[in-house]
Amino acid sequence: MSGRQGLRIVIAEDLYRYKGKTDIKSFLRAYLLIPGFRIVFWYRIASQIKGVFGIIPNLILIHYNYLFGIGLHRNTNIGRGFYIGHFSGITISSKAKIGNNVNISQCVTIGVAGKGEQRGVPEIGDNVYIAAGAVVIGKIKVGNNVVIGANAVVTKDVPDNSIIVGVPAKVIPVIEGVNEYIENRA
Repeated sequence: MSGRQGLRIVIAEDLYRYKGKTDIKSFLRAYLLIPGFRIVFWYRIASQIKGVFGIIPNLILIHYNYLFGIGLHRNTNIGRGFYIGHFSGITISSKAKIGNNVNISQCVTIGVAGKGEQRGVPEIGDNVYIAAGAVVIGKIKVGNNVVIGANAVVTKDVPDNSIIVGVPAKVIPVIEGVNEYIENRA
């Protein structure tokens, strides 16, 4: 993503995830009525604009972080089509890497854990659904097309096309429907 045109495209892709459309009416409705979209919008702007001109967007992002109970830093690496379904209690490390078309629910933590060589943050693939209360921590990789169940604690790598649940999280057999959790893909 480079420049204003790239920023506009990525914001439109985020909007599409929320509304299934990218027109101005949908943008205004999403911005005014959906806290998740509003914070993602300001994250996109704050992450693009650096230096003196980036102070205002960053302050607005910080304001919305406190207002909505979300810890989202402008330096976090997040792909297209990011969707926060329900706000509050969300913490995302500034060093985490999140792929395209990722859904995050309320009370999710994506953070640092481990000691020595194992200390680090998660790298989350594309088309991942993270349910309410899930904790994804440590220097791990979450594959593509993954569903992380509610309240799961993920501390080990997760293969592609998986559903994981429990404490500690374990892969369960996939019958079908992993991709059904991600609608309106960017």
